[in-house]
Amino acid sequence: MGENNFKTLYLCYFGLREPLVQTQVLSYLREIKKGGTDVSILTFEPNPKENWTAEQIKTEKQKLASEGIEWNFLTYHKRPSAPATLFDVLCGAFFVWRKARREKINVIHARVHIPALMGALAKKFMFGRKPKLLFDIRGFFPEEYTDAGIWKENGGLYKTVKRIEKWLLKEADGFVVLTERARQILFPESAETGFDKLKRPVEVIPCCVDLKRFEAANEDSRREMRQKLNIGNRFAVVYVGSFGGWYMARETADFYGELKRKKADAFALVLTQSKPEMIEPLLREQGYKDGDFFIQKVQPAEIPQYLSAADAAVSFIKPCYSKQASSPTKNAEYLACGLPLVVNGGIGDTTELTEADKTGVVIENFSAEDYRNALESLDNLLENKIELAENCRESARKRFDLFNVGGKRYRRIYQRLLTKD
Repeated sequence: MGENNFKTLYLCYFGLREPLVQTQVLSYLREIKKGGTDVSILTFEPNPKENWTAEQIKTEKQKLASEGIEWNFLTYHKRPSAPATLFDVLCGAFFVWRKARREKINVIHARVHIPALMGALAKKFMFGRKPKLLFDIRGFFPEEYTDAGIWKENGGLYKTVKRIEKWLLKEADGFVVLTERARQILFPESAETGFDKLKRPVEVIPCCVDLKRFEAANEDSRREMRQKLNIGNRFAVVYVGSFGGWYMARETADFYGELKRKKADAFALVLTQSKPEMIEPLLREQGYKDGDFFIQKVQPAEIPQYLSAADAAVSFIKPCYSKQASSPTKNAEYLACGLPLVVNGGIGDTTELTEADKTGVVIENFSAEDYRNALESLDNLLENKIELAENCRESARKRFDLFNVGGKRYRRIYQRLLTKD
């Protein structure tokens, strides 16, 4: 596609420095660019005058330009919530309209609903040949807010956003979802053909990771990290991520408690950006004392080394309707390090993939009996630790590789969009 000089404008309602943008969004843009598409990104920066100096902006623009990515930004407004978001949508739509007309953009790539609304509004006011709108749905946004208790179920705000979502699903020219389950709910006919009933392309692209980052998780780093953390020969289970909302601190601590009762010298390795108080008192209730746990926020670059110190990983997420569209990045990271998983059902494609690839244990209920059974099943899997670790890494390669899964599928949907009338 390079000789055609196609152009895409990626819309992201986050700031450039957000970890998700750095590890996911920019990684995908680099992959899209490999298909010969010129890439630009629009982000929304909170308090840019306070958080960015002119020199920092210039440096970041030059750094991204050296990779062939053009960066533009608008200001993110937070309060009052709904009017501020509406204002951002209108500003974003105007920016997209002006840039798309001036530079003959071929694809408006919108990450989730709010940017999709910007792109759809901009398209409405264009004449002649219009760019394609790629709706990168990611998750079930309205249901996420009701499931988290932020919006009232079937309340006015929820119903309004559902109406907007329905319009966006009609206006878009192609779609990306994170899971096969989400595809089955929204575009079941595309499972066989790759296209919905209106012949628009659909791709399932889970949250992928750069597997090279996790080559640092090896026997040397394991030995060094276990020594640093004073784990010794103890059985260590790791948890990565925040607590609260969908992320279940109490259930995770209860699981660690059953682990402690089964293995008295168990070690809890918790890498979290949440306050330690959200999990530490719960672990102490379960019999963990000083020296039995490590709770800290660590830099993304350090995650592989810390994961190498563990023997298994846990990932409990509140099972609710919206989470059928979820692809937890942490699970891909665990697998990339060769760690077997203890996960709960009802989260995206997690159950099907874990069972098919024999990479861990799935629980259906958060009970002491379920945790005990899971730990027994985990022990059985770990009897052949080398084969299990290779199963996990192979699953990561097959399902979540940034280059051969994420990049390949993004380039494929671009090709289908751009060769379509």
